[in-house]
Amino acid sequence: MQQNHSVTEFILLGLTQDATTQKMVFVIFFIFYVGTVVGNLLITVTIKSSRTLGSPMYYFLFYLSLADSCFSTSTAPRLIVDSLSAKRIISYNECMTQVFALHFFGCMEIFVLILMAVDRYVAICKPLRYPTIMSQQVCTILIGLAWMGSFIHSIAEVILALRLPFCGPNLIDHYCCDLQPLLKLACMDTYMISLLLVTNSGAICTSSLVILMISYIVILHSLRNHSAEGRKKALSTCTSHIIVVILFFGPCIFIYTRPPTTFPVDKLVTVFYTIGTPFLNPFIYTLRNAEVKNAMRKLWRIKIASESKR
Repeated sequence: MQQNHSVTEFILLGLTQDATTQKMVFVIFFIFYVGTVVGNLLITVTIKSSRTLGSPMYYFLFYLSLADSCFSTSTAPRLIVDSLSAKRIISYNECMTQVFALHFFGCMEIFVLILMAVDRYVAICKPLRYPTIMSQQVCTILIGLAWMGSFIHSIAEVILALRLPFCGPNLIDHYCCDLQPLLKLACMDTYMISLLLVTNSGAICTSSLVILMISYIVILHSLRNHSAEGRKKALSTCTSHIIVVILFFGPCIFIYTRPPTTFPVDKLVTVFYTIGTPFLNPFIYTLRNAEVKNAMRKLWRIKIASESKR
């Protein structure tokens, strides 16, 4: 791969330069990351092992948990390690790989959230046709399209990053590699690339949020014709989805839909949606979902019973 720059590595400034605060960053985000991986792994294992969680909603939740784990892994481990390192060096190729992973799994999460909203719309508004419309084959095709769309988006982001020439300095005022902080280091006019970034990432975030909000408005409107028990169950599920959508899309839109201007709060906002939201998702979906909690209890009882027989 031909590189049009003289910089072969970058130095990440991280969240803070204070030694005491760096130790706090290590402890806090180590706990967050372990909680994210364990929580999402527990959901994926439960869904795969349980016969009662075979509906499309849990099929999509499996991939959301998978995307959450990978999305957090694209940034959290380096942040944790760098918080104890004197020099936070990342090579050019590692930086481009992180850009790809960050956008691939972030976009995958967006598409899966849309698929979950579509699933709820069909289940609530078209209940008689639900088994036909959301068949296993259709769900598999939809997830395949989500993977493909995420790949195309992330490749586009990496291509934009590869077009940036870096002549120095090589200090990235962030804890991870992304296009916004990289644009500040490029020794060229970045207006067009900034515009393409907003068109690509910004348009995906904004249009997806609009689609999701419209779908949930339609769903909530249609609940008027359901029984009180049906409304309660549907509202519980939809509320969980809406909370996740707000927590994820709010920071994303703040970061990717504005001109190429960076603010001190950008790093904290990025932390929230790349590490905070994947950590909260398992709690949101399990604490508000009786079926998942019951399946987890059953799985643990079977595990404990099998261990006691040995």
